[in-house]
Amino acid sequence: MLSTDRDFGHKSKILVVDDEEAARYGMRKALLSRDHIILEARDIATATRTIQLEKPHLILLDINLPDGSGLDLLKQLNDLADPPVVIMITAYGSLHVAIDAIKGGAYYYLSKPFEVEDLRKQVYNALENLSLRRENRRLKDQLIAQDKYGELIGHSPPMQSVFELIDKVAATEVTLLITGESGTGKDLVAREIHRRSARADAPFVAMNCAALPENLIESELFGHEKGAFTGAAAQRKGKFEAADTGTLFLDEIADMTPMTQAKVLRVIEQREFERLGGNKTLSVDVRLISATNKDLSAEIQKGLFREDLFYRLQVVSLPLPPLRQRTSDIPVLLNYYCEKFSTKHNMPLREFAADAVARLCQYGWPGNVRELRNFVERCVILSPSATIELQHLPKDLLSALSYSQFPAKSLLEEKLQYYKQMRYDDAKSAFEREYLTAILEDHAGNLSRAAEAMGIHRQTLQYKLKQLGIKRKWTE
Repeated sequence: MLSTDRDFGHKSKILVVDDEEAARYGMRKALLSRDHIILEARDIATATRTIQLEKPHLILLDINLPDGSGLDLLKQLNDLADPPVVIMITAYGSLHVAIDAIKGGAYYYLSKPFEVEDLRKQVYNALENLSLRRENRRLKDQLIAQDKYGELIGHSPPMQSVFELIDKVAATEVTLLITGESGTGKDLVAREIHRRSARADAPFVAMNCAALPENLIESELFGHEKGAFTGAAAQRKGKFEAADTGTLFLDEIADMTPMTQAKVLRVIEQREFERLGGNKTLSVDVRLISATNKDLSAEIQKGLFREDLFYRLQVVSLPLPPLRQRTSDIPVLLNYYCEKFSTKHNMPLREFAADAVARLCQYGWPGNVRELRNFVERCVILSPSATIELQHLPKDLLSALSYSQFPAKSLLEEKLQYYKQMRYDDAKSAFEREYLTAILEDHAGNLSRAAEAMGIHRQTLQYKLKQLGIKRKWTE
């Protein structure tokens, strides 16, 4: 069992909010010890000032107060960056009120009159829960820091290989071709290479070749002189000039026309070009990084991409793995984006329940990290509580997660087919996550009984849950 004094680094502060002096006295007397500092407030206004000044760890909050409902104060507490744990207390308890309190973020609900030992037990459990929550957050921050490589996130073997290759090529001047499905983070890789290169203080200029109509691509790349074409009212510099001494990233380069490809090849080989409508040759010093989600060898066979340009672009090739091939990174990405979007939208910190994480690790993520990122933002905004439960996931995603996505085979064959798509370490982590979650659910979340059923120590089970990023309110 955790010691609250050890975990908080000082005595835990407990704020008792109740309009009845006798009730406050009774709770203060029951909880007074060397481990606690007991604070009191008779209404919401006093409680609010005390919370701002003292920052209590735990609040015993009466629902019916002279200047409003404790449920309204509970909502305000949930908006804090590091909210205290709250136990709601009322003499007018009902199932409906209890449900509202728990949905509103309360840790527990006590109805007057209650036993002193029950109060002490729930206070102890609540403070232990807060200690675990803060320790989990600290460990999560450490894990994210360890798993971050600049803006790239992942600890899986495929991503470690990507990081190693970036280290090797960043300090060189070679042209680089990044390949991979849409949403795998090709632009982030290009930026990270630039950031680690000798050109880091010079411009990084990006252009998506698929986002522009054919007649504008050359103007965007090379610029134009005044009057070069209808609407060219003034001289304009292109991306090559803007990136001079720095890095130019051309995304979806396979969408260039063969004519534009020929001009890009000339810039790579001769480091010079002319603006559209001009006759002055301009010199440029640019490192070129390109990316595509297409098979350029197949495009060459179709006559859609120049073979000579392909070989100049692909001095070094850097393939990015799809998310389905690095499923062990999914829990880290979910945590990272939960924190990112909770902060962005000024909302209480959100996190996914263990069963939700397990199911999300089974999803194929055809849109890769971009799809996961957008999905998490949607969940953070729409989730009715701090913990995003399985039932809170969008119905369309839950449908995609069902086993109907697999071919019509036996269940065992379906699961084997699913795991065969992964590397060994990823498959092992995915299986362990499913197995532990299922056993815990079979034993109503009781750690001791689940550990006994699995034939392991409870401490071993706690370590595995933490290692696999499985977070939920388990009991002892």
